[in-house]
Amino acid sequence: MATQAKQPLTENPEAVVVRFAGDSGDGMQLTGGQFTLSTALAGNDLATFPDFPAEIRAPQGTLFGVSAFQINFGSREINTAGDAPDVLVAMNPAALKVNLASLKPGGLIIADTGEFSKRNLDKAKYGTNPLEDGSLAKWDVLAFDISALTIEAVKPFGLGNKDALRCKNMWTLGLALWMFDRDRGPLQEWLRQKFRTKPDIADANIAALDAGHAYGETAELSGPLRQVHVDPVASDPGLYRTITGAEAVSLGLVAGAQLAELPMFFGGYPITPASAILHHLARLKEFGVTTFQAEDEIAAICAAIGASYAGSLGVTSSSGPGIALKGEAMGLAIMTELPLVIVNSQRGGPSTGLPTKTEQSDLYQAVYGRNGDAPMPVIACRSPGDAFEVAIEACRIAVEYMTPVMLLTDGYIANAAEPWKVPDPANYTPFPAKFLTEKNGPANDDGEATLLPYKRDEKGARPWIKPGTPDLMHRIGGIEKDALTGNISYDPANHQHMTDLRKGKIDNIAVPDQEVCLGETSGKLAVVGWGSTYGPIHQAVGRARRKGLDVSHIHVRHISPMPANLGDLLRGFDKVLVPEMNTGQFKTVLRDQFLVDAQPLTKTSGQPFTIAELEAAIEGALA
Repeated sequence: MATQAKQPLTENPEAVVVRFAGDSGDGMQLTGGQFTLSTALAGNDLATFPDFPAEIRAPQGTLFGVSAFQINFGSREINTAGDAPDVLVAMNPAALKVNLASLKPGGLIIADTGEFSKRNLDKAKYGTNPLEDGSLAKWDVLAFDISALTIEAVKPFGLGNKDALRCKNMWTLGLALWMFDRDRGPLQEWLRQKFRTKPDIADANIAALDAGHAYGETAELSGPLRQVHVDPVASDPGLYRTITGAEAVSLGLVAGAQLAELPMFFGGYPITPASAILHHLARLKEFGVTTFQAEDEIAAICAAIGASYAGSLGVTSSSGPGIALKGEAMGLAIMTELPLVIVNSQRGGPSTGLPTKTEQSDLYQAVYGRNGDAPMPVIACRSPGDAFEVAIEACRIAVEYMTPVMLLTDGYIANAAEPWKVPDPANYTPFPAKFLTEKNGPANDDGEATLLPYKRDEKGARPWIKPGTPDLMHRIGGIEKDALTGNISYDPANHQHMTDLRKGKIDNIAVPDQEVCLGETSGKLAVVGWGSTYGPIHQAVGRARRKGLDVSHIHVRHISPMPANLGDLLRGFDKVLVPEMNTGQFKTVLRDQFLVDAQPLTKTSGQPFTIAELEAAIEGALA
């Protein structure tokens, strides 16, 4: 088998992938987040992938305690966090061992020799020191004692060794800022703000940051350490910020409630990776947002249903295990026909599964997973920025059709970040909620109008009645009710009629026609995705098309109901390939709806698809 040649970084690359890895207490997520901020300020396009253990504090130095943060940034459009890193910063032996296989040949390893002790090597199951035994020959290695250099840098501030070593991530960040020609000023100001009540800690971290930067500037090192400049990406004028999927969902929910002219009530219970939505919304009270951390998942959704009954936009959020607990209450929201947005931030399963890893395995749960015939709209966002638009769409459907809506995101989207052009609110069409204020039925024998709380409009939606509205008292609950009066009904024909009405309302929701993201509207192969597979699929299809292959990319946002033209669109291709991070759930939904011979490409490792994996699958499908 031929060995791959080294591919060192050029001085002015179009894109670079950097991975920071260390112990879960080494501050790698903070380091990556601040490097992301500096990269955004430099004008590069970017995508990130935080990857951390489920344990709050795994045993120090162990393989399962490794935390990593990967960023792909460049002077061209970036859709994924990158396949193989160009640079791996390994803060200890375990970080090196866990991440080494991902590093591309010729990539640069920056390692802290101060952590490569016999004890740490044993914890990482190394028989010999990889920095010394020649096993890293196909990579460039820059190994020096970051720990000692950090202690020396912060010595003037009188910190003990333990506190001094907490600044090690800032020293490393300073070196990375120098290596990629980044400005330290914003990071220095951020540290002063973060530690404004502890100025000595702020000064120590700034000193470590500056020392790492100075090391890159002044160290007389040959070969691997050199400064690399990545030009800004060409972009439309406007206001940009970096945003994670959790932030975008939160802002989109607030925007949706504003467009509906409703106060928003969020009922949630902490669960990874959905908790961040509760955290973000709790900071937005000035926009009419009430947040409630309930005692459990069932209480959270039931409180949200109660808020919707009272005239607010009810929202709840969880991940797969919590969505399972909410199942009965979802049926109640469907039966009572109240607007409700349910955000499912998917993670590896089943049961507790992989709490901090990503997956798309709750699709069956979203589309089919309730007792009885309980149809519910399901939509999925494809990227952090797209989560804002999808959250607004979920609010619109919920309010206009008086139905709960499930919004699917996942751990990758929730935690990942990308540049986002802040939209102009004037570009969004309001969809104000309408409440019934007077009786809507025919006159009774006394000549008085009657109330029909389940009389439907042209969209199939029943009227929304705030409790306490004069003369509009009505019954609501989970037992089947009469199709017009809302009175409890066990009549077989009425139940058939109500089941058909509830299903018809969802089936007839107007969703936009499906477009082709890249390629032609017919041909040999369509790669069909949903959710966070968008980035790697888009890049892989683009590369395949540049090789002359007949392949198109279709990405579905509205999963239930699906776009009316999707069946005909898929039948225009000889083959349909469906990559997804589960065992083939969307493939089954497509076969169910359209009888197309969709072929699955599945992955359940807790990691996103790589572009290379999808390129190989496309070439295989067209072979």
